[in-house]
Parts: sequence; structure tokens; C-alpha cells
Amino acid sequence: MKNTLLLLFIIAFTSCKQATEQKTTAETPTEEAVIQNSTTKSYPEHIAKVFEAHGGLDTWNTMQTLEFTMQKPEGTEITTTDLKRRKAHIDMPNHVLGFNGKDVWLESKDTTAYDGKPKFYYNLMFYFYAMPFVLADDGITYSDAEPLLFNGVEYPGIQISYGAGIGESPDDEYIIYYDAKTNEMTWLAYTMTFFAKEKSKTFNYIKYGNWETVNGVKLPKSIQWYNVVDGTPVDVKKEVVFSDVKLSKAQQKPSFYEAPEGAEIIE
Repeated sequence: MKNTLLLLFIIAFTSCKQATEQKTTAETPTEEAVIQNSTTKSYPEHIAKVFEAHGGLDTWNTMQTLEFTMQKPEGTEITTTDLKRRKAHIDMPNHVLGFNGKDVWLESKDTTAYDGKPKFYYNLMFYFYAMPFVLADDGITYSDAEPLLFNGVEYPGIQISYGAGIGESPDDEYIIYYDAKTNEMTWLAYTMTFFAKEKSKTFNYIKYGNWETVNGVKLPKSIQWYNVVDGTPVDVKKEVVFSDVKLSKAQQKPSFYEAPEGAEIIE
């Protein structure tokens, strides 16, 4: 009888332990599960088609680090971004500019003065380069926009606006214009409010279309800013070319984005 009671107790204890473990596992999502859940957010059909034409959000959301290079008059500029935390590290010929998730910092390599606005620039080119995927961020509202007619071709438009307090310039507005046949992003119209701190009615235009596929994601090999006349793009003003692109599921060490000793913290 004692042996029978002991056996029943062991079975009951084991069953309770297994149930507790199963409940704990179910209630504690892993990092992978969180990432998978983040891709289930619903988007309007028009912007969802654009994301899909560029490789899809499921593929983009598995990536952790993006790096690209630009040739500037003074030399090579390498931008590295943590895609999940949006930390930044920009290696320039005379400076290193970074964002550690809290502070923007600037390190000088020599006595050359930095000619720019660090808080404005640290994520600027990343944002233009990582289109359209950066327009899947939280806090964004999508609506239809009037199509853009350029050289006899009509491009459907998607208006992008931000909720209050989202980013450094929540009053910025964007319009994506896409190819009606391929759903690829073709134009970006945007306003800039960082300096004026108020809504602008003047849109700048960037032409996309020279693409390459990196790890299953379609990214621009170059983009072109256009001169604008009466609110319409007319001809190329300047072109920026990107090279040595790396899109990876691996993360940089956190120290890579931290301000080195002696760097200036930008207030």
C-alpha cells in the first residue's frame, strides 16, 4: 500500500511539474517569437504590395544590421545601422558620427571642423536608402495621394504621415509613388521640417529605380534628387551612389555604437 501511494505521488508531482513547465514556456515568448509577431501587423493593400515587391517585410524583419558606402568629395563614408534599435555609426574621412540609442555623438579624427548638423544627419541617408521598409515603422498613417504624372507615365501615390512625438520631425510628410505594373517604389516626395519646426508645403523629389537584391531584399544602387518646378520634378539635380552593401542577420557589438572616449555628446 505504501509503495502504491508513493508511486501515485511521484506520478502526480511529475505531471504538475510538466504542466508548470509548459505553461511557463507558453507565457514567455522567445525573441524569435516576438520578431515573428511583429511581421503580422496589417498594412493597407497598396503599401503592402510595395513592401512585397522589394522582398517583403518578413525577410526585412529578419535582418539586424545594414551597412553601405558612399563616395563623398572628401573621401569614403561608411554608414552602419542597427535595424532593430536604429543605432548608427558613420565613419567619415575626418570624423565618426554615432547614435547609441540615447545620445548623438561626434568624434574628430583631426582638427577639421565638422560642417553639418549631427542630429539631422546621423540617420538621414539611412532613411532614404532603406526605403520603402522604414515606412513600415510604428506610428505611421497611410492614405491615398494624387498620382504623379512624369514623362507621360502615371504613378499611384501613398501619403505617409506620423503621429505626434514620433521621431525628431513628426511633421515631415512623405509620398511614395510606385510603378502600377511592378509595384516597385519609383519616387519619394518629402517635406523637411527639422530646421523650421513647422509643416512645410514644399515637397522635394527623389527618383528610385536602379535596384539590386541583397539577401533577398531589393535596395537602391543609386538615387537621384530632382529639380522641382511648380511642385513637379523636372530634371536631375544630383545623384548619390551606394556600394559595398551588407545586409546581415548578425549584430554589431553594442560598444560599436557607443561614444568613444573624448567624443563630443551633441545636445
